[in-house]
Amino acid sequence: MEELHSEERFTPERLQYLALLSKQYPSVAKTTAAIINLQAVLKLPKGTEHFMSDLHGEDEAFTHILNNASGVIREKVDAVLGKQVSNRERAEFATLIYYPRQKIQQVKLSGIEMDEWYSISLYRLIDVCRLVASKNSRRFVRNNLPEDFEYIIDELLHAHFEDHNKEHYYEAIISTIIETGRSDAFIEALAELIKKLAVYKLHIVGDMFDRGSRPDLILDKLMDHHSVDIQWGNHDVLWMGAAAGSRACVANVINNSLSYNNLETLEDGYGINLRPLAQYAEECYKDVDVKDFMPKNVRPDAINEYARQSVYRVARMHKAIAVIMFKLEAAIIDRNPDFHMEDRKLIEKMNLKEGTVEIDGVVWPLNDTSFPTIDPKDPTKLTRAENEVIESLVASFQQSERLQRQIRFIYAKGSIYKVENGNLMFHGSIPLNKNGTFEPVEFDGTTYSGKSLMDYCDKMARQGYFGRERSIARQKGKDFLWYLWCGPKAPTFGRARMTTFEHFFIDDKSTWEEQKNPYYRYIDSEYVARYILSAFGLDPAVSRIINGHVPVRASAGEKPVKANGKAVVIDGGFCRAYHKRTGIAGYTLIYSSWGLSLRSHQPFETVQKAIEENQDIISSTNVFEKMSDRLYFEDTDEGKEMLAEIRDLGDLLDAYRMGYLKEGVKRHKGM
Repeated sequence: MEELHSEERFTPERLQYLALLSKQYPSVAKTTAAIINLQAVLKLPKGTEHFMSDLHGEDEAFTHILNNASGVIREKVDAVLGKQVSNRERAEFATLIYYPRQKIQQVKLSGIEMDEWYSISLYRLIDVCRLVASKNSRRFVRNNLPEDFEYIIDELLHAHFEDHNKEHYYEAIISTIIETGRSDAFIEALAELIKKLAVYKLHIVGDMFDRGSRPDLILDKLMDHHSVDIQWGNHDVLWMGAAAGSRACVANVINNSLSYNNLETLEDGYGINLRPLAQYAEECYKDVDVKDFMPKNVRPDAINEYARQSVYRVARMHKAIAVIMFKLEAAIIDRNPDFHMEDRKLIEKMNLKEGTVEIDGVVWPLNDTSFPTIDPKDPTKLTRAENEVIESLVASFQQSERLQRQIRFIYAKGSIYKVENGNLMFHGSIPLNKNGTFEPVEFDGTTYSGKSLMDYCDKMARQGYFGRERSIARQKGKDFLWYLWCGPKAPTFGRARMTTFEHFFIDDKSTWEEQKNPYYRYIDSEYVARYILSAFGLDPAVSRIINGHVPVRASAGEKPVKANGKAVVIDGGFCRAYHKRTGIAGYTLIYSSWGLSLRSHQPFETVQKAIEENQDIISSTNVFEKMSDRLYFEDTDEGKEMLAEIRDLGDLLDAYRMGYLKEGVKRHKGM
């Protein structure tokens, strides 16, 4: 280490820091050991990053792509087993890794000789596990070993089966696992370890929530993942606002759920009590026209009478909450003139006597004038019953322990955007002017644009949940969470307006259009992509934008890789409703030590078919950015942080050797 100019290096402030560091590394021996270990880790291949977006509550499709790591696991299986094993057998073995418990039960029912199957499967799993572990340090692998089998797996992963001196030793381990009846648990442990080691980091680029039935199950799996980050989408911030107690966000969440008759997430997932809304709707909307509020995924003429009555109950609840929602949104707009959303207070623009509504100076006929709870003299005022219903619903959201736990996880692991390893990740857009420059947006007398706008949005989203209860700051933050859901300059939304009102009450579909921000016109411009990347401190020559939000219409020839490789749109397309429009089930992205590859997926059928028929998601791989030289850990942001840590440890080592600090003395246990 450099020992010249020590007076300049070891200032009082620097020595104070090194003294604190010495508590963790109290001797020359421990310091040098740490430097040696970190230097070695820097020379390991870069870990694989897996990018997913727009999960939309489709938990089964998400689980499968998480299990197969967008095809990475199957690639490892093929690499280990090779052509000497048939494609059918490799597919079955891959399914064992994806769904070990279910696959084992299926094999048992098939009547085959289990001891032999166990032996073959265990040896193969160890081989695959050894391959995926080879990119990681032994310490990292050990830290991720399952507690019950830590020693055994560590022995087997570093075994040399050709070593004749230990041949019987390794055979004894495998045979004893089988004889003691621990094969099932051991296979499950190995399968989970393989999936964990195959992907170093998981990035979720927005929208875990939407019309899919179980976003809560998706979040359960994300909370169990060893390394995950989240960039919030507009559906996510809506649920964040609901959990924070925003009445408008709660109404929107329920409105969306009722639109698709998806009560499973609310009632089964989070224990939200919808009974007050159901009772209120039956009383106030019993004889009201609700044909335009039928669930979008249900045809009343195609179901029996009992189910039809249930659907109509949902439709009445839907209309009731929609009216409450429009009233609450008008109040938010009044409180926040900076939002510039006066044109969305359409409930005030209705003339129920004439059966019309005025939008942007144009008068349109309403398809519905039956609103028993709207007072034409004060249309945005909640009735006493409406106020009681929404207060009850808000309380239910805030008292849901599971929802609150998952939302805190989303805050802890999430942000509006993230910069890592040359990638700028965000869900929707960055508001741009028509000429492609950052659009300025003013809030509370301060103008924001580009990165500063994204940072402000992140701050306000956190303020809405963590601000002091009943404070002005908390209320402003809750209102801003709603703005992030549907505001005209909200990066998470990316459109000029949300036309929910028009969809409900105006038959002319020309009013339904939601004009996209110019960002989406410029996303294919390399010049603009480089401009955006530079604003976030990235080198445009080697960096790229990764975002989702808008499904890629692959069937119409649209490409997900844009701006000459400087931008990638990976809308997951998990939502089944989009499959007809896109022609596929969306994209995911893999960033390995060899480069970036885009994975396009065909629709996933069911977990049952995947297990019984070894049916994987059919995917195709497009390697669109191949590295000229393999990337190593030292090339990553985490590696650069490690280099800084090594420099600090080097200074600590010199401080010990030059007498500036003395090695620590081990304290007595009682001290």
